[in-house]
Amino acid sequence: MRRLDNIDIRLLRVFVALADARGFADAQIALNLSQSTLSTHLAELEKRIGAQLCLRGKQQFRLTEAGQATYDAAQQLFLDLDGFTRRVSAARGSLAGRLRIGASDGIYTSPQLGLQHTIRRFLKDDADVFLELTLAMPSELEQKVADGDLDIVIGPLSQKAPSVTYRDFATEPHSLYCGAAHPLFARNDRDLDMKDIENSRFCVRRYRHFDDLYIVGHPRASASAVEMEAQAMMILSGHFIGFLPCHFAEPWVKTGKLRPLKKGTFDFSSTHRIAYRTANAANPLVVAFLHALVDPAR
Repeated sequence: MRRLDNIDIRLLRVFVALADARGFADAQIALNLSQSTLSTHLAELEKRIGAQLCLRGKQQFRLTEAGQATYDAAQQLFLDLDGFTRRVSAARGSLAGRLRIGASDGIYTSPQLGLQHTIRRFLKDDADVFLELTLAMPSELEQKVADGDLDIVIGPLSQKAPSVTYRDFATEPHSLYCGAAHPLFARNDRDLDMKDIENSRFCVRRYRHFDDLYIVGHPRASASAVEMEAQAMMILSGHFIGFLPCHFAEPWVKTGKLRPLKKGTFDFSSTHRIAYRTANAANPLVVAFLHALVDPAR
């Protein structure tokens, strides 16, 4: 195998994207390249490395042994390149590199949790930073930051991942809601009792492990959702009651499509935490993003 020159970095990124997407179809969308262009890049990389990297066909895409080794080495190379970029940029007093952020979904309507505000503060005019933003369930976020797949995550985390530093960040108030088509919507809170609540179909958020049921004392779930948008759709259907963050539900409350049930009785707040690998505590990008998160005056 001959030495890889600079052009191979681009070929390696295409190959890693193909491997992550497990095929050409999704990689075409992610890279905005045609299948023929992807095939050409892959063939060129295989020629330079001197080995077949994957088995591809209509029904399969699988890395060969050489492909897996190349994938692992490429991932390490990208981390080393990011580290190089960060060190050089720090020497000249600016931010540069790649920062991988993770958060739970349904937070963009929150003034404190919506990361658009933090990103605006974080990205200075002289910053040469590539941002990756991933939305996932809290357990997935915690695993990804522990594994090094994400640099910093924010969400209602369990604080169980080893070698990870946690910091309390913000509380997120929740209320129990029903949609305008639900039988309880027009009823006054004073006229509602636990039988009315218990007789209503309840939609839980799967990652909360039925904690939603325990808070209300409801006997069983009739549906589940993962994403906050999915939970809202279930409640807006008029068939289910369920919990939503107050900031997320507020636009529908204002338009008369949702209402909280027995406000104050079932309300609770979840604690969102910031988490990052303890070994990355001095990473300039992590440090700068933390400052932007916790200091709105920046």
